[in-house]
Amino acid sequence: MAQAAKQIRKNKDLQELAAQELREKEEEKIKKRNRSKDRRRKADTSTSFLRAARSGNLEKALDHIKNGININIANQNGLNGLHLASKEGHVKMVLELLHNGIDLETTTKKGNTALHIAALAGQEKVVAELINYGANVNAQSQKGFSPLYMAAQENHLEVVKYLLEHGANQSLPTEDGFTPLAVALQQGHENVVALLINYGTKGKVRLPALHIAARNDDTRTAAVLLQNDPNPDVLSKTGFTPLHIAAHYENLSVAQLLLNRGANVNFTPKNGITPLHIASRRGNVIMVRLLLDRGAQIDAKTKDELTPLHCAARNGHVRVVEILLDQGAPIQAKTKNGLSPIHMAAQGDHMDCVRQLLQYNAEIDDITLDHLTPLHVAAHCGHHRMAKVLLDKGAKANARALSGLTPLHVAAFMGHLNIVKSLLQRGASPNASNVVRTVNDYVETPLHMAARAGHCEVAQFLLQNNAQVDAKAKDDQTPLHCAARMGHKELVKLLLEHKANPDSATTAGHTPLHIAAREGHAQTTRILLDGNAQQTKMTKKGFTPLHVACKYGKVDVAELLLERGANPNAAGKVIHQDKHLISQYSSANIRSCISLGYTPLHQAAQQGHTDIVTLLLKHGALPNEITTVNTDVRFSNLTVCYLWQNGTSPLGIAKRLGYISVIDVLKLVTEESVSMKHRMSFPETVDEILDVSEDEGAYGWLRLDLITNISFILSRPYSPAIPRIPCVSPETVMLDQHTPVPLPKEYDEDSLIPSSPATETSDNVSPVASPIHTGFLVSFMVDARGGSMRGSRHNGLRVIIPPRTCAAPTRITCRLVKPQKLSTPPPLVEGEGLASRIISLGPSSMQFLGPVIVEIPHFASLSRGDRELVVLRSENGSVWKEHRNRYGDDVLETILNGMDEDLESQEELEKKRIRRIISTDFPLYFAVVSRIQQESDLIGPEGGQLTSKLVPQVQAIFPDTAVTKRVRLGLQAQPIPDELLTRQLGNQATFSPVVTVEPRRRKFHRPIGLRIPLPPSWRESPRNAGEGDTTSLRLLCSVIGGTAPAQWEDITGTTKLMYSHNCANFTTNVSARFWLADCPRTAEAVTFANLLYRELMSVPYMAKFVVFAKMNDAREGRLRCYCMTDDKIDKTLELHENFSEVARSRDIEVMEGMPLHLECSGNLVPVRKATQQPRSFSFQAFRDNRLPVSVKVRDANKEATGFLSFLRKSTKYEDTQHVLCNLNITMPPCVKVPSLFISSVISNTCTCSHELSLKY
Repeated sequence: MAQAAKQIRKNKDLQELAAQELREKEEEKIKKRNRSKDRRRKADTSTSFLRAARSGNLEKALDHIKNGININIANQNGLNGLHLASKEGHVKMVLELLHNGIDLETTTKKGNTALHIAALAGQEKVVAELINYGANVNAQSQKGFSPLYMAAQENHLEVVKYLLEHGANQSLPTEDGFTPLAVALQQGHENVVALLINYGTKGKVRLPALHIAARNDDTRTAAVLLQNDPNPDVLSKTGFTPLHIAAHYENLSVAQLLLNRGANVNFTPKNGITPLHIASRRGNVIMVRLLLDRGAQIDAKTKDELTPLHCAARNGHVRVVEILLDQGAPIQAKTKNGLSPIHMAAQGDHMDCVRQLLQYNAEIDDITLDHLTPLHVAAHCGHHRMAKVLLDKGAKANARALSGLTPLHVAAFMGHLNIVKSLLQRGASPNASNVVRTVNDYVETPLHMAARAGHCEVAQFLLQNNAQVDAKAKDDQTPLHCAARMGHKELVKLLLEHKANPDSATTAGHTPLHIAAREGHAQTTRILLDGNAQQTKMTKKGFTPLHVACKYGKVDVAELLLERGANPNAAGKVIHQDKHLISQYSSANIRSCISLGYTPLHQAAQQGHTDIVTLLLKHGALPNEITTVNTDVRFSNLTVCYLWQNGTSPLGIAKRLGYISVIDVLKLVTEESVSMKHRMSFPETVDEILDVSEDEGAYGWLRLDLITNISFILSRPYSPAIPRIPCVSPETVMLDQHTPVPLPKEYDEDSLIPSSPATETSDNVSPVASPIHTGFLVSFMVDARGGSMRGSRHNGLRVIIPPRTCAAPTRITCRLVKPQKLSTPPPLVEGEGLASRIISLGPSSMQFLGPVIVEIPHFASLSRGDRELVVLRSENGSVWKEHRNRYGDDVLETILNGMDEDLESQEELEKKRIRRIISTDFPLYFAVVSRIQQESDLIGPEGGQLTSKLVPQVQAIFPDTAVTKRVRLGLQAQPIPDELLTRQLGNQATFSPVVTVEPRRRKFHRPIGLRIPLPPSWRESPRNAGEGDTTSLRLLCSVIGGTAPAQWEDITGTTKLMYSHNCANFTTNVSARFWLADCPRTAEAVTFANLLYRELMSVPYMAKFVVFAKMNDAREGRLRCYCMTDDKIDKTLELHENFSEVARSRDIEVMEGMPLHLECSGNLVPVRKATQQPRSFSFQAFRDNRLPVSVKVRDANKEATGFLSFLRKSTKYEDTQHVLCNLNITMPPCVKVPSLFISSVISNTCTCSHELSLKY
């Protein structure tokens, strides 16, 4: 039983074991099936991942990476995801794979890395990312291929360039010994060959491949290149052939190869430089012999007519000089300036060359076109040994140039003491003057030259050798005058020590002390005074040295003179010769007028030097001194005699000229009195004249007073009486002639009287008004009821103060000011100009309770549609900023607050050329400026975009963090008119709009993007968009900011341009002006740009031409032609000289600075007189553009009529005329005013002067 039980247990165990084995087999089968499924699943996943990498499906690839795929998985050829993405150029995929840890240097079965594959495929951006990530740029495959080799083989120029810039070694050969250069030569990739040959050389010269081979003396490369292109005379952009390059570097092997292949040994580019010139200049003896043996022309001349002998002599190559002379080179050949080889050798201080040339019978005193000898040249350059050699060989020490200068003059002026000594030892005259022809030549001795240049040692040596210390030059100037003018203290001392006369006077009476005072040399003045120079010496015009120092504002000199005893009340004399009066009044025998009692204080007051005035008063100057007049005259005209006899105090002069600071100083110490004789004309008239006289530089204060009062006397009987300004309602105060109405008691009558008489009539202007138009000053009282003011002299000027905007009764003033009268005018950049005079409003800095309106007429031309008007404001006269209107036309009625005032729409204002300004306060100044349209916006750290409305293709993109705070940035695009481009450049180049990012010279934290439309010629026929000098498309830039003129530079080689939709895109870190030019002659792109830019920046204005005429007799007459902006036609000087207006044009567009030429035809013939300028003048806005022309009647039997044409260019038959304006004129009849009638007018006027003074 026990055995049976044991057997049963044994069978049971066997069954359990069999069952377990069965289970294990089943499990193993399941595992096998699962492993097979896993392998199939993994294979599918790997394939999917590699496909995603190849196709650039970034989202799918990232999913596989997140699911844990092996990122370095590769296909059967060893290509992993990085290889495949690099080949296809998927930059983002490459970056993600690198960031997720893919092996950068994994190779394929052929040993290629991802960089190899990207370089072979020409994927420049991928190459850049791989190198930036640390890829080995010189990795070699199994057969030794490098990435550079692969890129060179496939002609990927940009990839080759990038690899070279990042350390690629072009010397690495393959197993077969081929380098990248060899494979590029074999494949015929000339650009790659040139890059490889040229890489690593200094500078940025871009030469053709054959030139580079010639420079490197690489005959193998040159031979291969000549097989592809058999022309050995291929030109570089500078016009040189490979033989020129070989001659420069003395590469004989390449030179012989080129000559054997047919190179032209005498090839001459535009500058005329042959290979022989270059070899001679470089001193390449063997090359010179080779070229001469091959038939080089020995007397070939460059553009400046230099021969090879000139080149060798200038650089001191004695052996080359000898070879050329032996071969028959012309020894006396001259350049354009007349320089011979011996001059060139003397200039370079090459004594051996000079001896060699003299040995071959060169002329030692050979002269240039200016008669300069080699000794002159050596003296100028300071070559002492050369001068000694020439003198030893017999050169003339006293040879004269065409200007009369001897070598001693030249050496003395240049300060070469050794040469001066040598010349004097060889017989040069120390007192030789440079006079060779007439007595009017500029006479100077060597001592004058040394004194002017300040060479003490030279001057001392000349004096020791008997040079005349007081030798007189032109106008009797001595060496002491020259030294005093230049402020050479030591020389002044030296001359005085050698007994120079300190009081020697020129023909105009100037002593050295006068000249030192004028120039402000205080130390020189002190030395002259120590040398007993007299302070009482007067010039021919009656000035002492103190007068001169006061006139020119030299405070230090004036103080020194006063300390040394100068009389602050020295009465000088001023001689006046008034040609205007002589020509106007032929009956008067006027020779001269001498004003006596003219003290230094008068002079300082006339010039507006406040510091000088204060200094003179401190030293006892009398402020109440009155000038008197001594007339060396026989007056037959009593008017002129009467007017010359009125004296003037310093305060009177300052008031006449409007020097406020001087007036403030003098009025505290001056006793003012008004005599009857000073009341001959209206006081307001005198005030107006004196207030504006400073703006007219052509006339002095005395002449202005004279002309004005004579004009008043002669015209008084013909003009109506001057009416007083009528009183008008304070709600609308208009400066027109209305019927007077009662005024409230709080108004005084004087408050409504303008400060200038020019405003006393609305349309008709009084003949007593000033002939100079500088602006006007009007005022009116306003309170809470508001008020309005219209300018009577300037149509369109209006100031509106709405009701309830003024808290208290206030006087509102308005004045138009010339910009040159401001200490700090508005800062205007190129292309900007004032559209009107500057408006000064008062009270300055006044705050109103609401907005007020100012309307200003302007004269800017906006017809082209590319310009706009902006308003600048200044609170203090020194800082200007843009004024921005916060109110539109839709709120004007609200602003007027029920006021009965007509306001025109913006369109109507533009037609009338009026600018409306709305403000809640009055700054010190408003200025209306014309500029090219500009879009601006506040750009913050979040970035932004600006697009030009004028040229929508122009765009500036500011990325985030480009600026760190909100700033206002602007974008300006200025198109180029086709007419301007054709006129200036023809078809030599075309240009895109000028694009400016404002403010300029601002550096951004991140590069901003700019888009500029391509030039028209490039859009119509796009060419190879290479880089550097290989493309005619040039990117120009000017980073100059502020008001400085633009300086254009070509930045094509340093800025990458991307092209899309007929536009070029690029980035920049700095705001500047940018310009695209399509210029086949790339070297002249900047020159063309500057030429075009000057014309483009001219500001257009609307002006009118006005012609005045007067007949002197039956056959002769005079014309005065004006080009006016805001000038008043009936207030010109011509009307006071009995001229008549004979023609007036409509408003015509004229450019600032434009030259205007006048042509006359018909029965009038222009007469050119010696004292008159040519019949042309330039237009300047808001200035007196006057052209006087004398005419003669061609046929006395016909009417004196003519036809005037104002042209942009002078008449030439071959030129197309640009006529701006045509005017028909008829000369007025000749009218003589009897002298007896004038005398009666004078007596009548003097009789009524008391009445006039009481009335006004």
